[in-house]
Amino acid sequence: MNGRAPQDGIEDPAGAPEVRLRTAAEGDLDAAAALFRGYLDFYEVEVDDPDRPRAFLAERIANDESLVLLAEVPGTGTVGFAQVYRTFSSLAMRPAWLLGDLYVAPAGRRSGAGRALLREVLRRAAEAGAAAVQLETAYDNFVAQGLYEAEGFVREEFHLYLRDLGGPA
Repeated sequence: MNGRAPQDGIEDPAGAPEVRLRTAAEGDLDAAAALFRGYLDFYEVEVDDPDRPRAFLAERIANDESLVLLAEVPGTGTVGFAQVYRTFSSLAMRPAWLLGDLYVAPAGRRSGAGRALLREVLRRAAEAGAAAVQLETAYDNFVAQGLYEAEGFVREEFHLYLRDLGGPA
């Protein structure tokens, strides 16, 4: 599949099921939290409180601190999510978006859900006047790196530094 959500419910010409995208709302929290937990597991993040992922997403959505998109594949269900944080680029003196999370559950992989989510983030960022969309992924996540590069992302030569301040997850 080409990763574009088909218009008017028409299937992709290759015969793959369509990917439907929506902005997560309060009623989507259980589905979004299940995907978020899968994402955390993928990155081997231990969470002591099993309710924390849902509460974290609920707070971001309620306070309009992030944009959470969900991908659904008919017959399979909600299979993927993306979470974007709106920030600013001082160098461009314009808004910028940080794609903090992009995850597709194993049942939705190779459906085009990841590509559809990524393209929707890019579309919305451009529509909002963002200077760029930034993201990070693991050094060994070659599948994600291939998708990002195929969609025009360029690996930056800047060094990334992080100072962990500790605290509960």
